Amino acid sequence: MSNKFDDFLAEQLQDPKVKKEYDALEAKYVLIESIIRARKEKNLTQKELSSLTGITQADLSKLKTVMRILP
Repeated sequence: MSNKFDDFLAEQLQDPKVKKEYDALEAKYVLIESIIRARKEKNLTQKELSSLTGITQADLSKLKTVMRILP
């Protein structure tokens, strides 16, 4: 099912410069998704993960927000 964002993204990705930058970010988003998945699999709260990693809880929360807006 398509939505306005999907349509917009598909249109923007027709531009080779945009596509190149978008593709360059893929590894970062795979890493973010892996962190979120691992946290959930270990039944850790963001606060607990923050204590284990030294990443602030606010920054961990931002990762989750980023993943919500990605296709």
